[in-house]
Amino acid sequence: MNSSDQRRKRKRILRHSDSPPFSLAHVLSVRSLASCFSFVAFLYLLSFTKIPFSSSSLFRPVLVVSSLPLLSSNSSTPPTSKPVAGFPFPLKIENRVLFPDHVLLLVASVAAENDGFTKDTAAAADELECVYSGKTLFSSLNFSVKKVLSVGKYDDFRSVIRCPLPSANYSADLNLRRRGKNRIFFRSNRTLSSCSWDNLSYAAALDGGTVIVFVKGLNLRADKESDPSGFTCHFRLRKQDKNGNSILKTKALTAAQEIVRCSLPTSIQENPNHIRGARVTVGSRHRINGRDFTMPSVAKISNLVSHGKSRRKYELCVCTMVWNQASAIREWITYHAWLGVERWFVYDNNSDDAIDDVIQELENENFNVTRHLWPWIKTQEAGFSHCALRAKDECHWVSFMDVDEFFYFPYSTRGHQSFRNLGYAGPNSLRTLVSNLSMSSSRSGGSNIGEIRTTCHSFGPSGLKSRPTQGVTVGYTCRLQSPERHKSIVRPDALDKTLLNVVHHFHLKKGFKYLNLPESVAVINHYKYQVWEVFRAKFYRRVATYVVDWGENQNEGSRDRAPGLGREAVEPPDWPRRFCEVFDTGLRDFVLSNLADFSTGLLPWEVKSALD
Repeated sequence: MNSSDQRRKRKRILRHSDSPPFSLAHVLSVRSLASCFSFVAFLYLLSFTKIPFSSSSLFRPVLVVSSLPLLSSNSSTPPTSKPVAGFPFPLKIENRVLFPDHVLLLVASVAAENDGFTKDTAAAADELECVYSGKTLFSSLNFSVKKVLSVGKYDDFRSVIRCPLPSANYSADLNLRRRGKNRIFFRSNRTLSSCSWDNLSYAAALDGGTVIVFVKGLNLRADKESDPSGFTCHFRLRKQDKNGNSILKTKALTAAQEIVRCSLPTSIQENPNHIRGARVTVGSRHRINGRDFTMPSVAKISNLVSHGKSRRKYELCVCTMVWNQASAIREWITYHAWLGVERWFVYDNNSDDAIDDVIQELENENFNVTRHLWPWIKTQEAGFSHCALRAKDECHWVSFMDVDEFFYFPYSTRGHQSFRNLGYAGPNSLRTLVSNLSMSSSRSGGSNIGEIRTTCHSFGPSGLKSRPTQGVTVGYTCRLQSPERHKSIVRPDALDKTLLNVVHHFHLKKGFKYLNLPESVAVINHYKYQVWEVFRAKFYRRVATYVVDWGENQNEGSRDRAPGLGREAVEPPDWPRRFCEVFDTGLRDFVLSNLADFSTGLLPWEVKSALD
């Protein structure tokens, strides 16, 4: 090699050694290759995911199951159609609702929305997990997993799955997966965000030629009827009506508290069943800017048809709303069945103490009781209105009361023979009382008594420090002297069309009146202030809409609070001796005399406990 060739070779080597290891052209080529790969991967994802589109902003899209794994792109597990603990598969998450202490998912079957759901809710809860993704772009590939709180059937179309709130930096727009599996119910459209519980149409039911919509966030006054002219109902039908329309609107007929009643669209009034399962929401006009707006909605229209065992109307039924009353409900139902109650509607407000198992046992023992999942917090008034609609076709009279409230009949004197026979009350006394009132009203020329009000006496811990083993009716024997409030038995057909109530009583149609029962005829023993381990649960949350929770610093002098307790769930040293002004053993003696077994001395609810 000559000298000139050697010099040219050295220059080429020096030129390559001075250049950067990656030139701009090289970087751009790698970036282009990565972009192309990402785009191909995105198209691959779309090919495995069905994306529903909606023509209306009022009704949200759904989540459908993805055939792709969540955590691993290398998963070789094939798609499966195995049901989740009896649920029809695949499932779809129709809506999420964000509550202060949990996230609620409304879940249906993709294949057949009218399919039933399993009664083994515990198995379903054990098989599912809540999956949360990170909030930010960099954390969106990170996932947090938590155990499902509860699973239960909600209506004819959907079930409810409750999940804990997400941890910090994780989104409440959560999904589901089978426990221990990587497959999820995939969010197919980012517009499906969580609904806020503060503003939401949450339930709906047919009532004749009208629809009742239950709405949170209208901020209407308690116990007052509002002007309905500012409200409308918006329907999205599952199928087009005879005019080819699928989205319809009607005017409101009444508005009060959390309830708006609207007429059905003219095109479907001839066959209201066509609207069953349709989405509905409420529209209103903003008070400040005057603009029309519609509430987000998870409400589907139900027809609250009778599922009772008998086609005849029951003379006396009971509606109640409960949270974690599994230990108390057997005594309450057994005792009032002896007094003549024939049918129970139990609205379960997110209990987690296996009360559904207790209710199933009672049903198996021929107590005519059904549990209805009511997941909407602080809506007792609306829940009672909903129950009144449900009971309307089954019951002549319906009592609205809590499971710590017990009717008691003192010894009857001659002055009250119009209500019941002389002497001590016998079996079916409560049913006989309402039946006699119905007959006496008819004989007098008109059945104008629409409500019977009974005074409540509040009982205290009565010196006890632990739950009474024979039940509340026997264990608590000391009460306040003056009565507190009342509870009512109503005729559903006598209720005002607004369905207005304040828990203790309803508004009645014109022409109907209420009757106050004398205390010498009947009273309600309200075991309100029980031993501390029971009573402190009241600090968790009050169920009534217009009653402030005890943890808040409002209305601290209200009769709805325990005097002298304040806002903290701290047991006062003298709690067992509080609220004791009058010793009253009337109901205790009555129960032991009439319901105890002659040979063993056990009460009916004790017999069941002994067998367990």
